[in-house]
Amino acid sequence: MNGDFELFHVIWFPFAAAFLCYLAGKRHKMIRDRVLQFSVVLEMGLMLLAAYRYFGAGELEFIWKGFCMRGLYLKLDGFRLLYGCVAAFMWMMTGIFSREYFCHYHHRSRYYFFYLLTLGSTLGVFLSGDLYTTFIFFEIMSLASYVWVVHDEKPAAMKAGEIYLAIAVVGGLVMLMGLLLLYDTVGTLRMSELYEAVKPVMQEKGGRIYAAGLCMLFGFGAKAGMFPLHIWLPKAHPVAPAPASALLSGILTKTGVFGVLVVSAEIFRYDPQWGKLVLYLGTVTMFAGAFLAVFSVDLKRTLACSSMSQIGFILVGAGMTELLGTENALAARGTILHMINHSMIKLILFMAAGVVYMNLHALDLNEIRGFGRRKPFLKSVFLMGALSIGGIPGWSGYVSKTLLHESIVEYAAELSARTEPVLWIRGIEWIFLLTGGMTIAYMTKLFAAVFLEKHPLRQKEYDTKTAYMNKESVFALLVPAVLLVLMGFFPYGTMNCAADLAQSFLHGKTPAHAVHYFSFVNLKGAAISLTIGVLVYFGLIRRFLMGKDEKGDVCYLNLWPRWLDLEDLIYRPVFEKASAALFGYVCGLADRMYLVQIFLKVLLELSAFFCRACDHLMDAVLLAFRSTTHKSRTERHVYLIGSMFSRTLGKILDQMVRIVNYTIRRKNPIERSFVVTFAEWEEMMRRTNRLISASLSFGLMLAAIGLALTLVYLLWW
Repeated sequence: MNGDFELFHVIWFPFAAAFLCYLAGKRHKMIRDRVLQFSVVLEMGLMLLAAYRYFGAGELEFIWKGFCMRGLYLKLDGFRLLYGCVAAFMWMMTGIFSREYFCHYHHRSRYYFFYLLTLGSTLGVFLSGDLYTTFIFFEIMSLASYVWVVHDEKPAAMKAGEIYLAIAVVGGLVMLMGLLLLYDTVGTLRMSELYEAVKPVMQEKGGRIYAAGLCMLFGFGAKAGMFPLHIWLPKAHPVAPAPASALLSGILTKTGVFGVLVVSAEIFRYDPQWGKLVLYLGTVTMFAGAFLAVFSVDLKRTLACSSMSQIGFILVGAGMTELLGTENALAARGTILHMINHSMIKLILFMAAGVVYMNLHALDLNEIRGFGRRKPFLKSVFLMGALSIGGIPGWSGYVSKTLLHESIVEYAAELSARTEPVLWIRGIEWIFLLTGGMTIAYMTKLFAAVFLEKHPLRQKEYDTKTAYMNKESVFALLVPAVLLVLMGFFPYGTMNCAADLAQSFLHGKTPAHAVHYFSFVNLKGAAISLTIGVLVYFGLIRRFLMGKDEKGDVCYLNLWPRWLDLEDLIYRPVFEKASAALFGYVCGLADRMYLVQIFLKVLLELSAFFCRACDHLMDAVLLAFRSTTHKSRTERHVYLIGSMFSRTLGKILDQMVRIVNYTIRRKNPIERSFVVTFAEWEEMMRRTNRLISASLSFGLMLAAIGLALTLVYLLWW
């Protein structure tokens, strides 16, 4: 191992803290909770220490040669520093909030153990310097975070965990296939070397490189929640604990975005075809997520669909970064800033949703409506997140969405100057603005339901509930809300600095002229989205998605058809049919192999005939010897049963039984031969061993032991 050990400590401290926290939970619950909070605060301190070293000495690197054969390579540059600090900050805030949220939960030690394991592996993804290191930590993160989803162990949680794990495993395997193909083609997985390695061979081996890129896009896109691999998002968030949902939405999806950005910026840099693919996928993801959120009547499910939509905004920025080429300053800065904004916004919104849930144990808007009417702090915090994600001027989301929108406008002007068709990019611009309007509409729906409307039956109970969270939870919500406000009201001193620090990761440059965020041209885009949002809220949500229940009270209607679920509508039927077709083809192929079957049958018959002939011959030889040279004097046939050991032990016990029968048990003697008993036991054990050794499970067990020993050997040496 060599390099800057600050990076090593940042990654491996959470792994050590996970075991320490679990052992503390065996001792005392209060000690465990404090160990967890101290660990996440200390991890934030380690990340800040690495930042101090970075600003003093420049980029940091850590190399562990021989780790898992290919080695471990960590790197700290501007973007990795920025997102490492964001990740550590979010874990610190959710760790502080978790103490109150989980006070009535079971299996907290288990949750905290995997909570810290996921922290270390997530930072490992963001600080990785090559794709092999990314893959190792990516898979650890995916498997460790699975425990978050199934923490409640209810049927819905187990079903969501099944989908989450399936997407994670399939995505990881496809990604690994892409990594192997890429390494075989260009000979390196170092991110800083990929562009120079790919460029000379793109003309000759472009098909292999595109195939590898598509495999990696599949794997990273699955974790990011990109359409059509988004199906885990709306199912995992409602059942996962609120602190876990905040991290799943705010950070873990960004590990997938990180991979997409690396593939785009380093392998397909300035490639218009790749840029259009990412742009189209981002556009569909952006619109579909907002459309699902408009129809949702569950607080956390709406926020989950919103996360899918905001990931789409980020992917649109990634696609525009490729299309604009060397003039991608606005797109690169908008992509990075919207990643940061979305992380901070979802930290606030999901923890606010957690406050609602830990008081009411409900998330349906019809059940929780009116809970926050007389809770000004919770109302203010939630409003900061809602205004920011809606792109309202004065809040941070407006800044990043303005940059993304301006990058689309800039590319449309570039196409127009080259006299190329611009209708398609204008269509994407209007989908962008329409999605922004739907974002305002569904966030207005959530805010109005929880903080403005009245519950028809329980409003007095809600209004008198003043002690609804402790001071630690207040602190965990207040700090990110204040940061969000500062970022929005002072974008030039906060968000511009963050963009300057991280834009080189996407090979962006500082714009030639300052971006005037609050100019009329930029405010016009926000005004269009705001107008669309008002029309969607009052024209669609209030008019068609709200009605009256059996008692005549106004309620939110869940009109989204259950059958319109990609998992049940497409994925499961296709997988089942594909599996049946595959196995049917294999079986049919086996049935058609007549010559092979006839040959094997003849071979088996000849083998059986040869064995029978040998048996008859040996019987004749033994009979001849028995009648001549080995003839017995008494002509008494003695058949020996069992082995030498079992016969000897049986004879000893039989002699002891005879003594007992002549002395103690003369009236009730033991009538049993231990020679026969031991021989039967020995034969039964022999048959069992033969069955076990010939079984598939025994072979799989031996293979698993062999793989485990191989892994131990690789990790040790």
